[in-house]
Amino acid sequence: MKDNMTMERRKFLAAGVGLPMAASLPLAACSKSEPASDADAATAEDGIINPLILQRADPWVYLKDGYYYFTASVPEYNRVILRRSKTVAGLSDAEERVLWNAPKSGRMSGNVWAPEIHHFGGKWNIYFAAGEGDGEDPFRIRTYVLQADGDDPMKADWSVIGQLQTPWDSFTLDATSFEHKGTRYLCWAQKEDGIDTNSNLYLAPLDTPLTFAAEPVRLSVPTLPWEIQGYKVNEGAAYLNRNGKVFITYSASATDARYCMGMLTADENADLMDPESWTKSPEPVFQTSEKNKVYGPGHNSFTVDQQGRDLLIYHARNYKEIEGDPLFDPNRHTRAQLFTYREDGSPDFGVPVKNGPMPKA
Repeated sequence: MKDNMTMERRKFLAAGVGLPMAASLPLAACSKSEPASDADAATAEDGIINPLILQRADPWVYLKDGYYYFTASVPEYNRVILRRSKTVAGLSDAEERVLWNAPKSGRMSGNVWAPEIHHFGGKWNIYFAAGEGDGEDPFRIRTYVLQADGDDPMKADWSVIGQLQTPWDSFTLDATSFEHKGTRYLCWAQKEDGIDTNSNLYLAPLDTPLTFAAEPVRLSVPTLPWEIQGYKVNEGAAYLNRNGKVFITYSASATDARYCMGMLTADENADLMDPESWTKSPEPVFQTSEKNKVYGPGHNSFTVDQQGRDLLIYHARNYKEIEGDPLFDPNRHTRAQLFTYREDGSPDFGVPVKNGPMPKA
């Protein structure tokens, strides 16, 4: 069955089907592009073909004990899913388990966005955002935590243990967790009263999955021209620690072709809770490639492949023009690519690679 799925996917990529906004067709809108040449392609055992996973936005890949775990937003915004594979390439057709379905009414019955899976404190936890539903305000988004009752997240029962306790009761989403020098942190996006933005980035050490060990600090507010296109947004943070530095990438602007990635940088020995420790890159570090027909790249995560090379996981569309609200266009696909580092130690993500076998960095 899996071999058949892989063959069908390869036929689809070769054919270059292009049907924008055909939400009823799960393979819609992957526009035609030439695959990378053999000379440019990564080693055969990588097997990564872009798009990696169709119609999965806000992708999160988490490596633990030899398995890659994958979760993401689904076009219906009504459930939390999980896949597992021994390879990144294998995630493309891995079995997908539904861990949690949004209730039909009441709290958490609105839009379900951007789940992230993490293991800490001896437990599997998933941060996700959900609206209130009931036709009242599905965009009244708050962040919640799902927790597994066992060691195998693909078999365990998952239940909501509560809402993240932030300083303000306001639009909150895209929580990511990481450990740095023995401290477990949470970084998330939230709208703060008195600041004329849609969302800013905040950081705090965790006491429990739902509570903080210290008052949060504001790390970033969207003010630069490329951060405020359509909406004033900083969201979708991801942590990377390399070359003596800490990097937090994030996404900015509306979720169409203007969506792009920014980056904050701090010395790895700095006080991460001091906003002055962080420097914002003045330009986007990853953005639309008209040449390669990859539009609105963002909401990334990081992992390493089986050779230990750094991989950028992100979503993007294969076309620019969108009818209606971009959030309800289903064709943000999960993509992957290798990246390198500049002489100063900072990551160089390059440009989004075109459809086909993943090229070398």
